[in-house]
Amino acid sequence: MKRFLVFLVLILTFVVSAYAFKVIMVTDTGGLGDKSFNDGTWAGIQMAVEEFGLEANVIQSYEQADYIPNLTKAAQEADVVFAVGFMMTDALFKVAPQFPGTYFVGIDITPPEGSEYPNVMTFTFKENEAAFLVGYVAAAMTKSNIVGFIGGIPIPPVERFRYGFEAGVKTYSELHDKDVQILKGYTMVFDDPKKGKDLAMSQFAEGADIIFHASGACGNGVIEAAKEKFTALAGTSDLAGLIDYYWKNGTGLFAMGVDADQDYLAPGAVLASAMKRVDMAAYYGVRDAFEGTFEGGMKVLGLKEKGVGISPMKYTKGLVPNSVIAELYYIINLVNEGILSIPITQEELDSFSVPEIEFPF
Repeated sequence: MKRFLVFLVLILTFVVSAYAFKVIMVTDTGGLGDKSFNDGTWAGIQMAVEEFGLEANVIQSYEQADYIPNLTKAAQEADVVFAVGFMMTDALFKVAPQFPGTYFVGIDITPPEGSEYPNVMTFTFKENEAAFLVGYVAAAMTKSNIVGFIGGIPIPPVERFRYGFEAGVKTYSELHDKDVQILKGYTMVFDDPKKGKDLAMSQFAEGADIIFHASGACGNGVIEAAKEKFTALAGTSDLAGLIDYYWKNGTGLFAMGVDADQDYLAPGAVLASAMKRVDMAAYYGVRDAFEGTFEGGMKVLGLKEKGVGISPMKYTKGLVPNSVIAELYYIINLVNEGILSIPITQEELDSFSVPEIEFPF
């Protein structure tokens, strides 16, 4: 009898595991540990795993040639497959039609125009709106009147960050009669922190005192550069406690994070982060597939949908004047109400005119 019960338990365990709802995330070349895009997506999947009791695994891509075989392998094993990043667009729409019974979720991916894939849900974000907010803060806080932007590969999501950042800098500058220059550069990869650090060091040397990155894992190097330079300037690594120093000396060197709240990576040296809630998008994708409410198509998340925003500035909010914070939230309301439109293309940025904004305070 005892042997029979053990056998029965083993059979039941096998049956349950065989039919367990499974999610596999295929990373882009940045991989887990980027403290940004891939990590944020995985965090959202983990939220769903914990809530619904699911199984989840990761397949790492080391080069673009890995995308199709990795997605194919994942589709053969999982109920839901995540393709993470714009660079996986072509691979996703080559693989997904071959597995109509598998759900696919694309993060930062736009379906081909005119196409319909009922088993593919994609999420894109209004990165320009999040970047506008950090651009506004950067222009308000720069002492050198020079700020920097470091992108990875100039693909659409990265460029949307740049458009918004430039528009935010321009808006604050014109509203407050401040002439702020922007240095721009690209690492041309997403997985090399050294390239990010070298480029950041170059921009700091040119006079930038705040640098916003949209460069994946390369941004870890940008943040390290800011921490290193600020530590050398202040003579202490306790940058989170430098409010008095900053206001007394009027100098500081900062990075600005992207995708996730990266402020914690170098407390005090990351002024703010432009957040896009890839975690919530990932959670929604898994939830809808698991609950049977999955609908193919593209969903766009912006400020109004609470899909993007600015970090709480846990370590640096004391540096930013209350008037700037108030203006920031007033501007968010203008965007949500459709009164202020943030450029989302180079053409819109080129023709962007700062509207007349009268703050009621």
